[in-house]
Amino acid sequence: MGFGTMAAQTLRAAVRLRVVELIGDEPRPSDEIAAEAGTAPLPTLRLLRALAGLGLLREHSPGVFSATPAGTLLDPGHPQSLTAFVKSFTDPLMTRAWERLDDSVRTGEIAFDQIFGTDFFGHLARHPELSADFNTAMSQASRATAAVLPGAYDFGRFSRVTDVGGGDGTLLAAVLTGHPGLAGAILDTAEGLADADRNLTEQGVRDRAELLTGDFFRTVPEGSDLYLMKSVLHDWTDDQVVTILTHCRTALPPEGRILIVEPILPEVVDPAAGTPYLSDLNMLVNVGGRERTRTDFDEVCGRAGLAVTSVTPLPQAPPFSLIEAAAV
Repeated sequence: MGFGTMAAQTLRAAVRLRVVELIGDEPRPSDEIAAEAGTAPLPTLRLLRALAGLGLLREHSPGVFSATPAGTLLDPGHPQSLTAFVKSFTDPLMTRAWERLDDSVRTGEIAFDQIFGTDFFGHLARHPELSADFNTAMSQASRATAAVLPGAYDFGRFSRVTDVGGGDGTLLAAVLTGHPGLAGAILDTAEGLADADRNLTEQGVRDRAELLTGDFFRTVPEGSDLYLMKSVLHDWTDDQVVTILTHCRTALPPEGRILIVEPILPEVVDPAAGTPYLSDLNMLVNVGGRERTRTDFDEVCGRAGLAVTSVTPLPQAPPFSLIEAAAV
């Protein structure tokens, strides 16, 4: 576990040096990769062997490497590429606050704000390149959920869905594609919506999707009978979550529903759950939010005038579950 940071930075170097992209589909000698990457031959060999040790490359004979199926995800040209995800989550933007995890545990304060002098999303708004990488990373992180969500919930009983904080529309596009009779909208900031028009157009659903620039801390527009949120609430404190949910509750028609897509922490720690607990600490140091248990979701929903009506795990998109809530 103590080597975890080193493994993450090994992935970061592989992405920044385009290692898997340069290897391509056939085994290649390390000196050829070094020549094309503009790197020193022996250090390149050492990096490639470390990647092989992590199961991302395979060394066929001394100094000759190919990418494993997992390793191909570090190629930006791969349809399921995770390069932006790796870049964002190994960038100082994400990692510097972790160096002060102990401070955040002592004080409850957000380490990111202390280091950068602003909040996480405010910092992204001031740095377009980081914002673009982060948006792409969030899209990449949503693909597994987008693949299974349309068939995992009864969207057919609704007429219009608003994806609150829906970013580039990866999730909404999948839902609209799977349910041709459904219309939709995305509510997000201008930065969050930067790629939504292109993405929805490419998916062939732009004519059924409205893009709404706004702030869910101020208001959530009426007009939908389903309000969808994925990986939004965990970014915020309980009081902030109640504000967001209250705005959704205000916009909700009598038979409407709110669908939350987030991990649900077990009431008692399950070591097999793993990643959500690390995500919980990431929320602590970088944005001030948290991952939640079922009891936690019941509490924040109740404070917003909502009741949780069902919880459905998504085993094909771990660790996410669908949390449906209705007005009370």
